[in-house]
Amino acid sequence: MSENARDKARFIKKRKHARDKVLQALYQWQLSGEDLDWIKQHYLEEQGVSSGDEAYFLELLYKIPSEVNDLDSTYAKYLENYEDHLDPIECNILRIATYEFLHHLEIPYKVVINEAINLAKTYGADESHKFINGVLDPLALEMRQLETAG
Repeated sequence: MSENARDKARFIKKRKHARDKVLQALYQWQLSGEDLDWIKQHYLEEQGVSSGDEAYFLELLYKIPSEVNDLDSTYAKYLENYEDHLDPIECNILRIATYEFLHHLEIPYKVVINEAINLAKTYGADESHKFINGVLDPLALEMRQLETAG
């Protein structure tokens, strides 16, 4: 494996770690209402965030709550009457993916969806990955029209 390939693999692993930790942190924020600065310190000091992409973790931790209403309304049209039954884990997975669709065009839409599905398989209910996929597929077609057309 070349050095470039190893660097890319390390980057991908660190980014996955950041998503994993920010999902946990956003879940804590949503359920407890804790201050984001306190959650940040907790995750930096006790949850091993620094072994991942710390800058990406911090971006998601602060930007997603600041845009939460816009993010929720963006994916809500694809929930098909499930918004009242949306689990906090699923909700935060959708927020992360929607944020990435909007603000990280360098991440291919298939990667955004795959990462969200993997988070759902790890942290969600038994079939939540299918639900996440069912929301994100049409959302990707809407938000990434040029990319999905190719």
